[in-house]
Amino acid sequence: MNNLVLFENRDGIGLLTMNNPDSMNVFDSQMMQALHDKLDEISQEDLRALIITGAGRAFVAGASIKEMSELTPTQAYDFGQLGHQTFAKIEAMKWPTIAMINGFALGGGSELALACDLRFASEKAKLGQPEVTLGITPGYGGTQRLAQLVGPAKAKDLIFTGRIISAKEALDIGWVDRIYPPEELADKTWDYALSLKKASANAIARSKQAIQAGLSGQDGFETELSEFARCFEHPDQREGMRAFLEKRPPEYK
Repeated sequence: MNNLVLFENRDGIGLLTMNNPDSMNVFDSQMMQALHDKLDEISQEDLRALIITGAGRAFVAGASIKEMSELTPTQAYDFGQLGHQTFAKIEAMKWPTIAMINGFALGGGSELALACDLRFASEKAKLGQPEVTLGITPGYGGTQRLAQLVGPAKAKDLIFTGRIISAKEALDIGWVDRIYPPEELADKTWDYALSLKKASANAIARSKQAIQAGLSGQDGFETELSEFARCFEHPDQREGMRAFLEKRPPEYK
């Protein structure tokens, strides 16, 4: 079970890999629990960004239909709840999270990507929420996060039809943020993550907190004011402004 989800910290950039390529990294209870537990470990790391991807030719090809086919309603609730709790951990991480979508991101795989801050995809990637074709709804937050990302009408269209779309269409509607040729995806994603090290990690974390507050129904403007003010008690604010006035790059720790 420990090998189902891999993690490495490369000089402050984390790489988390869903690692069951023979099953196209599908989420059964064991895989989801492994991700849940690995995220608890990662929360103790000193990171500037976290990249999430899948081994083989899929990001995550969905949840396990074989396991779900035998669930009672109570068991289905628990199955979905574990996914909700796991993806909430990703959404709440203080550093930026980037889904590096190397292949199929369907159902639960799409929902994993939606829980990240940004989504970079291979030009050959396929995305979709095909749950209705199986007689169920999305169960890991897809109805909420997809609607926030692409708008209610487009999310309804995608979920009601269950259609699977190309990376290009996903880019056009805002489901993914960037697409790259497959052979360039890893390097381009890594370059982006490294570029974040030029900025204040404290300021990024507080900006993310303010954005998430508004999306979750809190008073985002008040949260922004509070986070803005709190920046002035952190050494990054002094270093950043001093560096600007001295016409030199800032040196954030």
